[in-house]
Amino acid sequence: MLLRPSLQLALFASLAAALCAQDKPLAIVGAKIIPIAGEPIARGTLIVQHGKILAIGSAETIALPPGADLIDGSGKVLMPGLIDSHSHIGAGTGGDGSGPIQPDARVLDSLDARDASIQKARAGGITAVNVMPGSGHLISGQTLYLKLREARTIDDLLIKLPDGTNAGGLKMANGTNSIRATPFPGTRAKSAALVREQYIKAEEYREKITRAKGDPDKMPARDLGLEELVEVLEGKRIVQNHTHRHDDILTVLRLSKEFGFKVVLHHVSEGWKVADEIAAAHVACSVIMIDSPGGKLETREADWRTPAILEKAGVLVGFHTDDPICDSRRFLRTPALAVRAGMSRKGALEAVTIANAKILGLDARIGSLEVGKDADFVLLSADPLSVYTHVEQTWVEGRKVFDLSNPHDHLYAVGGDGAGDPRRAHLCCFTSAWDLIADANGGAQ
Repeated sequence: MLLRPSLQLALFASLAAALCAQDKPLAIVGAKIIPIAGEPIARGTLIVQHGKILAIGSAETIALPPGADLIDGSGKVLMPGLIDSHSHIGAGTGGDGSGPIQPDARVLDSLDARDASIQKARAGGITAVNVMPGSGHLISGQTLYLKLREARTIDDLLIKLPDGTNAGGLKMANGTNSIRATPFPGTRAKSAALVREQYIKAEEYREKITRAKGDPDKMPARDLGLEELVEVLEGKRIVQNHTHRHDDILTVLRLSKEFGFKVVLHHVSEGWKVADEIAAAHVACSVIMIDSPGGKLETREADWRTPAILEKAGVLVGFHTDDPICDSRRFLRTPALAVRAGMSRKGALEAVTIANAKILGLDARIGSLEVGKDADFVLLSADPLSVYTHVEQTWVEGRKVFDLSNPHDHLYAVGGDGAGDPRRAHLCCFTSAWDLIADANGGAQ
């Protein structure tokens, strides 16, 4: 299917202009700005260039750079891009059924950067995400922290650490998900025993490497799984641990203390029962807010008040979608529900921004609107906690990745035919993204 030459030229010119625009400063003026780092600015200005924030402040105090592109944000709300600390967008997978502990599996090797779920997350204002393997294993593999840039391949989404490695954590789980037939554990006690045994092996593996002092003849045989656990032991990788019941939560805290690894507790359906213990361990929680009954038996005592109780106890609280459990497009409903159940507005907004950035160890780069940080932001039609609010634009590193006024983006935001398809058949009678672009430009193919 070919575009008319005139439409091709128009598209190429548009792309060229977008690329050149990245070298020019961009100023969003007149919007109410919620920077997270500081009080809201009633009528503010945000200036970005080369993917970074250059200036932020009231419209009266910020001078616009010469030649800057302007966006009129009057009547809108501007806030940092949302961060989802636990998601399954991109159709990623981890370990298989061969065993309960598979730290060598990498979600990197299974993600589809063109999956429709990623565009839906952008439509929800999400700019960064922790993509996880599933929770059916005690250790199901390595997670990946992604920026939701426009992408051709998974490499376009990666967040790189200063040493050049990919940012990510390690997915662990306990409770009923991993309890099943051999070779998986049959009880909670055996689950903890298997995890403990594996970390002892990792300690021994690390000790052998230390004693070898670089001598290849003395080095142990390479073990990818143990290498990963050594990274955890050395604090290079954060454990992201699925857990629900209060006794399972305490088991995770016990293992973390025993082996000295950093952990974030995910879901914590019964976190309200052991909030003081979580706070005393200085462990963060990534909470999911389910607004309908049902699900697994171990979540029957989940409570909307959990974030408020944890906040009051002094726990760092973030939120997540666990997409597709909760739709990424409706992520802002989560902090709204938490406020309804007693959490502070400040804490709830931090839970989808800077708190999640801290949970991922990326708070120096993202999570708030501050000079020098990445230019990840979302433009909203109204207050972020209002049910009537729409995400109008999503920007990642100074580039617009979602625009509600664009017919193609609008489809992913509201659903309908084609919104769930990552790719289209090319032979006949299928509406494609090119068709939508042509229609938007008044052209025919």
